[in-house]
Amino acid sequence: MLDAPPAASASAEGTAWTRKDLLDTDTLTRAEIDLILETARAMREVRSRPVSKVSTLRGTTVATLFYEQSTRTRASFEVAAKALGADVVNLTASGSSVEKGETLIDTVRTLEAIGTDVIVMRHHRSGAPHLAARHTSAAIINGGDGTHAHPTQALLDLFTMTGRLGSLEGRKVIIVGDILHSRVARSNAWTLLKYGADVTFCGPATLLPRHFVPAVDGRRCAVTTDLDAAIEDADVVMALRMQKERQQRGLIPSLREYIARYQVNAARLRKAKPGALLMHPGPMNEGIELSPEVAHGAQSLIEEQVANGVAVRMALLYLIAARSRT
Repeated sequence: MLDAPPAASASAEGTAWTRKDLLDTDTLTRAEIDLILETARAMREVRSRPVSKVSTLRGTTVATLFYEQSTRTRASFEVAAKALGADVVNLTASGSSVEKGETLIDTVRTLEAIGTDVIVMRHHRSGAPHLAARHTSAAIINGGDGTHAHPTQALLDLFTMTGRLGSLEGRKVIIVGDILHSRVARSNAWTLLKYGADVTFCGPATLLPRHFVPAVDGRRCAVTTDLDAAIEDADVVMALRMQKERQQRGLIPSLREYIARYQVNAARLRKAKPGALLMHPGPMNEGIELSPEVAHGAQSLIEEQVANGVAVRMALLYLIAARSRT
C-alpha cells in the first residue's frame, strides 16, 4: 500500500527527495530521476487496481494554475492528485483576478494564503515558474513555461522509453520538428543525455537552435536538417507539433514543403530500427507531423505516453508533498 510516504521518499539506494519545486530537468541528478521513475512504477500499479485511488495526500491541496490552454497536462495532474486523495482547485487566467490586473506573485501568494500546498503552473512566459517559486512557500511544479521547459513531459517520455527499451545507453533518439520553440525538446534532451542516449535534433534550419544545444558530461545533441539521414537505425522517433503561427511568421515556406521533408510517415519509419518507438507529446496535427498510418500504427506509443503521464505526475506530487510534510 502507498498510504504512507516513507516507502516512496527514498529509493533502494537511499536517495531522498529534497526539492521544494520541480522547475526543469537540467538540474535533476540521475539519482533523483531514478527515484521519480521508481515511484512512478509503484503509482502505475496503483492505477491498475480495481479501485485506483489511495489516501496518501488526504489533507493536501493542489492548485492547477494555467495561463495557457491545456488538455493533457492539466487533466493528467487533476486525475493524479485526486487518485492520491488530494483536494484540487483549478484556476485559469481567463475569468480570474488576472484579468483585473493581479500579478503572478500576488496570485501565488493568495493561493498559499488559502492553504494551497502544491501549485501546478503553466505560463506563456519563459521563467515564470521560477519567479513564482521564489515568492511562495508552496511547492511549484512547472507544467510548461514559454519555450523554456516542460519537465513532466520529459519525465513521462523517459518513463515510457525505459519501460519499453530498458537501458537507453547508446540508443539513438531523433526529435524532429520545431526544436527552436519547443520546451518539450529542451527538457527531453537533458534527461535523455543523462541516461546515455544519443540525441539528434532535426528540423528546418529556421526552426533549429543556433546557440542552445544541451550537453551532459561532454556529450552534446547532434543537430541536422536531414531527416532521411538522421532517422537511419533510430531506436526512438519523436515528432513535435508544428504550430500554425510558425508558418504565418514565414519560418517555413509552406506546410506542404514541411510535410514533404519532415513528416514521419511509413516510408521514413522503415529506415529506423525494426520496431522503433514512435512518440509525440501532443496535441498532434495528424497528417502534418505524422501520417495517419503511423500515428495509429503498432509502433505508436502516443496513448501510452498519456497513460504514463498520470503515473509520473502522481509520483511527483507524492514525493513533493511528502517532503513538505517532513
